[in-house]
Amino acid sequence: MEHILVKSLLENLLKLSHEDANLIAGAESEFRVLRELVELLNACLIEVAEMRRTHQLREDLSMRIITAVYRCEDGIDNFLVHQLKNKWPKFLDSDRGKRIIENLSVEIDGLLDMMMPYSSQSLPSTSSQKYILISNTLRDVKPTKVLERWMTEIKKSNPFNYVPRPLEGPESEDDEVIGFDEEAEVVIERLLRGSGYHDVIVPIVGMVGQGKSTLARKIYHDTRISHEFFSCSWITVGHLGKVKDICLSFLKGLITTRSWEQYEDMNENDLQEIILGILDKGGRRLIVLDDVRTTDVVDFFRRIFGEDGKGHRILMTIRMRHVAIITNYADSHPHYLKFLTPDESFELLKMKVFSRRSCPDHELIGLGKRIAQKCSGIPILVVIIAGALRGWRSQIEWQIFEENMVEHEMNDDDDSTTMYQFVNQSYDHLTEEMKLCFLYFSVFPRGFDIPAWKLIRLWIAECLIEYNPSSSLEERAEKCLQSLVDRNLVMVIQKSSCGHIKTCRVHDLLHEFCKEEAKRWSFQQVYEDIGSSIPETTRQLCVQSSVLNDFLSTKPLGKHLRSFYCFTSTQSQMRLSLSDIKHITKAFPLLRVLDFESGHLVFSKEFLQLFLLRYIAISGDFKVIPVPLGKFLYLQTLILNTSNSTLEIKADIWKLLRLRHLHTNVPAELPLPPIPTGEASCLQTLSLITPKSCTKDAFAKACNLKKLGIRRNMEAFLETSKGGWQNLKELWCLERLIIYNDGSYSRKPYLPPFFKCLRTLKKLTLSNTMFDWSEADILGRLECLEVLKLKENAFEGMLWKVKRGGFNELQVLRIEGADLENWEASKYQTPCS
Repeated sequence: MEHILVKSLLENLLKLSHEDANLIAGAESEFRVLRELVELLNACLIEVAEMRRTHQLREDLSMRIITAVYRCEDGIDNFLVHQLKNKWPKFLDSDRGKRIIENLSVEIDGLLDMMMPYSSQSLPSTSSQKYILISNTLRDVKPTKVLERWMTEIKKSNPFNYVPRPLEGPESEDDEVIGFDEEAEVVIERLLRGSGYHDVIVPIVGMVGQGKSTLARKIYHDTRISHEFFSCSWITVGHLGKVKDICLSFLKGLITTRSWEQYEDMNENDLQEIILGILDKGGRRLIVLDDVRTTDVVDFFRRIFGEDGKGHRILMTIRMRHVAIITNYADSHPHYLKFLTPDESFELLKMKVFSRRSCPDHELIGLGKRIAQKCSGIPILVVIIAGALRGWRSQIEWQIFEENMVEHEMNDDDDSTTMYQFVNQSYDHLTEEMKLCFLYFSVFPRGFDIPAWKLIRLWIAECLIEYNPSSSLEERAEKCLQSLVDRNLVMVIQKSSCGHIKTCRVHDLLHEFCKEEAKRWSFQQVYEDIGSSIPETTRQLCVQSSVLNDFLSTKPLGKHLRSFYCFTSTQSQMRLSLSDIKHITKAFPLLRVLDFESGHLVFSKEFLQLFLLRYIAISGDFKVIPVPLGKFLYLQTLILNTSNSTLEIKADIWKLLRLRHLHTNVPAELPLPPIPTGEASCLQTLSLITPKSCTKDAFAKACNLKKLGIRRNMEAFLETSKGGWQNLKELWCLERLIIYNDGSYSRKPYLPPFFKCLRTLKKLTLSNTMFDWSEADILGRLECLEVLKLKENAFEGMLWKVKRGGFNELQVLRIEGADLENWEASKYQTPCS
């Protein structure tokens, strides 16, 4: 971990010297000294990692390095904030600023002396000699030579300890269930045919990682269930806490509404009456309650369904330690989940290691069976170990792995100690970058389905993704996420239409591991673990919206804090007073990440002083993005959800050259870009904007856009003679375009010849554009188009006859809400679909 943090600090110092040189005017030499010392520390850490020494850095030294890095960040960031607030008009005149940087250099210098026993080089004692060493030796190290040395050391050492090589085979596969077919049949029969009192609630009981949720999900998606029940709802109970939150979550699945304030103010009894009214009007319903831990949840649904169940059914998953009190209270006969047999364990291991291919080496079969045997029939342990083995193929590697494995001991108390050892075996094989990205999952609540795009944006804002000139940060982050999925450490919950990861999360056992490991390194804290005093090394703080008031009442202080998250599992939002916002911004002045979509905020004066923010996700009654937001020079991602129907951006976002993603839930009107446009913007995402914002100058400035969403009355934009669509030719990299028409047309619209300017487009979504089906073949001339989604009234008419040629790369075609009756096409006209 310390290596990643040092490297991130070094990258920030380099950027400060080159991109923000005006902010350090007058102190260039002090910053140069600090940067060169950090370079040397980084080189020493690289050497320790390369040489694979048996005496790894002591944990106390690792913590000292981490603490020193954090202090450097604090000192630099405090200086930047003062500069941006104009409290130090000229750094040259500030002795205080120079002393801060000099003191940081002294601290790093002290660390280098402590690193001497770990380095094969004899480190010079004077600073000047250290700089000569940097310039003459360490800067000449090439990655290819480093890799060759590293592989040589691996062959001499224990392969069990090395970082895995790239995985073979497909990047991922759909989840499959082994050993649960008979189990599923028994439970489904009880749900469909059971009529007795004991079949209203069917609890599935098992240990952590035994597969309770996997079995429940298999049953939930069974076609017999969907045919028999009018609707099915899945509620992950464990992380919701209060019954009211569960009520709101259940209600969310029953009705669709944009206004939840009327329900947020209701008590449990009022919500119960509303739910009862809805249930009485519909057919049978199945509710899956995943990870039930308290009796009040059972009591609530028992009251709703009554003693006879009214034909409705509840399927619950319960951990072993909670079974007695829960099942007795529910008065149900639980279904105790069986453990996998040795053969089933090996089949699961083999499938997860080799995908759908057979084992390539007969000698691995015996080893694989012994490895699977040590997992004691617990599926999650088999899956975790398989993830660690996927990069290995030789017999000697499997033999060493098997010899180093612990054997899980069954424990009636559901103790997770040995399970953590299994997780640690897989965790130890990750690269440092992947370790930090994996631990980051502890930021989210347990059972929380995480949008992949959001996770990737946060990883980048937190500087967890290493810079590489050969690919973008987003591409590297996607590969990192896919690698964690391939190693069975992250579960894919939902995929996009073209097979990319859409939402994901980690198993509860892995979430607990991430939480404990992150806490051990003071990487992240949850409010339930701390009081008003936040440890000095804590950089990330997570608070559930349900306890936010309690947290703020403690008047917390954390001037070293870099990330503040507030999550909710329901539609409800926490409204913050101006005094709350003022306290948050005063208590955490160096924030880089503020994820507060569950809270209702305003752009107060204090909020607009958080100049270092890189990631903002907030909600409120915004009508305008104010001008001062244009001073957030480090902003990368801006996510705004407003209850208003319009949003005007007055801040000069074109000056924010680091801004990569702008998401709004309503169409935003962009400010006019400067003329001439000057340096190109880094914007990759604009979703959503108004047609009025689609000017030639705006797109010329945002020429790196990959995703664009446009919404409002699209008539003027679509005009073939002078429409704004022709300005799309300024977007050289556009891959995804979404067009929603909200207005009526004065005359019949014509589909513009998009193919002339959208050479790179891969995904196109049209809604309510009301084109004629006879024109749809124009879209076939988009040479890179892979996904075409035609939503409500995108095209009108009853016949679409696809002409020869076109749609050569199309893989997914989705047509919704159309009056189309006849579609004439052949596989030759969509060869990739």
